[in-house]
Amino acid sequence: MSAIPGAGPPPPDHALRTNLHDRGRRLTPQRQRVLELFERIGEGSHLSAEEVHQRLIRSDGRVSLATVYRTLRLLSSFGLLQELELPEGGRRFELASDTHRNHHHLVCVRCGRTEEFESPAVLSAGEQAAAGHGFRLLECVLNVRGLCPPCAAAEQV
Repeated sequence: MSAIPGAGPPPPDHALRTNLHDRGRRLTPQRQRVLELFERIGEGSHLSAEEVHQRLIRSDGRVSLATVYRTLRLLSSFGLLQELELPEGGRRFELASDTHRNHHHLVCVRCGRTEEFESPAVLSAGEQAAAGHGFRLLECVLNVRGLCPPCAAAEQV
């Protein structure tokens, strides 16, 4: 299929359908629903597999947690979702985007609240480290662990 000049990139479900087809798989309704959920909530929203599962159940019916886990891994492997691995063992997922690639996360170790921030200094340090070791930088992500204001206040009590 040829691209129409000025039409922009194909929609994510088209990219997913093409990727799946090229790998001998199909776009199941569950895979479509997970991708649509992330498109609906937009960039910068970080959900765990359990949160995805609960939202899908509330919105329109049955899907197993095991299917959600498999689908999140699959969509991440295709570059449609970005996975944030938390030191405490949890994982959160967000919609991947070229315009939203080199951002960083503040993660509350108590409640899991996740806030994003951008830092040219962090990106520059990543570029310098990669170049200094002969690497080609693909992305630069920093996860800062701490306590969000409500959790920090609760510890003071």
